[in-house]
Amino acid sequence: MREKVELDWRDDMVPVSHRFGDPYFSVVNGLEETRHVFLAGNDLPARFRDGFHIAELGFGTGLNLLATWESWLTSGQAGTLYFTSFEAFPMAEPDTARALAAFPGLAPLAADLLAALATGATRFDLGAIRVEIIEGDARQTLPGWPGRADAWYLDGFAPAKNPEMWSPGLMQAVAAHTAPGGTLATYSAAGHVRRSLAEAGFAIDRVAGFGRKRHMTTGVLKATT
Repeated sequence: MREKVELDWRDDMVPVSHRFGDPYFSVVNGLEETRHVFLAGNDLPARFRDGFHIAELGFGTGLNLLATWESWLTSGQAGTLYFTSFEAFPMAEPDTARALAAFPGLAPLAADLLAALATGATRFDLGAIRVEIIEGDARQTLPGWPGRADAWYLDGFAPAKNPEMWSPGLMQAVAAHTAPGGTLATYSAAGHVRRSLAEAGFAIDRVAGFGRKRHMTTGVLKATT
C-alpha cells in the first residue's frame, strides 16, 4: 500500500514535507526556480530534440514536468520528449492539485497532468511528452532502470534533511544512467554533493543560484577513454 505523505502548508499554498521539514518548491517563486535551476541549468530548451530524455530524482508536485512541457511547447520542437521521474513518496492527487493551483499560468497543463494522475497510472502521455513515474526508493529502482538520460533534474529534499537522495552510490547510479555528454542540474551546492558527482564522472560547476541561494550545481558527464 502506498504510504500516505503528510504535509504542512506554508501560506496555504506551498507544501512542506512533514517527514523532511522541507518545502517542495521555492516560497519565492517555484516556477521561476524550476526554470532557472533545471531548465537553464541543463541548457534547455536549446538542447531539445526528438527523443530527448529527461530523468528526475523527486517528482514532488510535478511542477518540473509542467515547466518542461511548457518549454517544449513554446520552443516549437517536434517529436517526442521522454520524462522519467523517480519518487519514493508520491503525493496524493488532491494535494498535488492544491499545490499546482499556485501557478495559474500552468492551469491548462496542470489539468491534464492531474487527470492522468487521478487514474493511478504511472505511465502516460501528455501531448508529446511520454511520462514514466517510477515509485520506490531510487537507490533500489534506479540501478535496474534500462534508460539513459540526456539531462537530469536532481530535486530531492535538501541533502541535510534527506541524505539518502544524495548518497555517493546514488550519484554513481545517476552517472551510469546518463547518455554521453549528458548533463545535470540541482539547486544544491553542498560540497559533499559536488564531490560525489565529480567522483561519479561529472565535470562540475558551481553557478549562480535562484533567489536567496547564492549558488547551485550543474554538471556534464565526462567522456570516458
